[in-house]
Amino acid sequence: MTLLTMRSSTRFRMGLRSIAVAVVLAFSLVTAGIVPAQAYAARAKVRKKTRAKAAKEATDNREMQAREAFAAGSYQDALDIYTKLYAEKLHPTYLRNIARCYQNLSEPERAISSFREYLRKAKDMRDDEREEVEGYIKEMEELQRKNEEAAAAPPPPLPPAAPVQPVVQPQPIVITQPPPPPPPPAPTPFYKTAWFWGVVGGVVVVGTVAGLWAGGVFSSKSDNECQAGFTCLPPASP
Repeated sequence: MTLLTMRSSTRFRMGLRSIAVAVVLAFSLVTAGIVPAQAYAARAKVRKKTRAKAAKEATDNREMQAREAFAAGSYQDALDIYTKLYAEKLHPTYLRNIARCYQNLSEPERAISSFREYLRKAKDMRDDEREEVEGYIKEMEELQRKNEEAAAAPPPPLPPAAPVQPVVQPQPIVITQPPPPPPPPAPTPFYKTAWFWGVVGGVVVVGTVAGLWAGGVFSSKSDNECQAGFTCLPPASP
């Protein structure tokens, strides 16, 4: 009886131990299945919020850039940004901004189209805002009319053509050199000079006169006297 009781008690304790292990194992499995699911859902929620925040910040940055470009007068840059934002968000406010850019770029046709599209899309618009946009449309229609009139107007007459001045060919400049000075005359030989022959003539005359004088031609003796050694002619008869 004692041995049977002891065996029964052992089996009972083993049964309880098995049940406890099963319970612990089941609890562990359930816990292991629930906690990762919650963690994954929490992480997914955080990632979604992070992406939404990043997208919002990116949009806000682009809107700020567009406003800064518009304020600085860079209307084409602002137009490019607002066009991308409207393509992504389809918010009618971007249509109004696009129209304002076209307005400042002096493109009335596109501005009118964007303003009218904004009036159709913006359902909760205030009356004063609608009146302001309609004023923009009238302003652009007036500008469009002036542009059409200017394009249809005949061009102004051309100014009279200026007379064509004859082209005067420049005369070649001729530089004349003065003629070279004549060569100095060749020296005249002394025997061809007048003074030489004058001297010679004077010497001859003097010699002749001296000879005559020595011969007594100019003597004061009588004509009948004849010097010795000379042939004297008889005087001529009267």
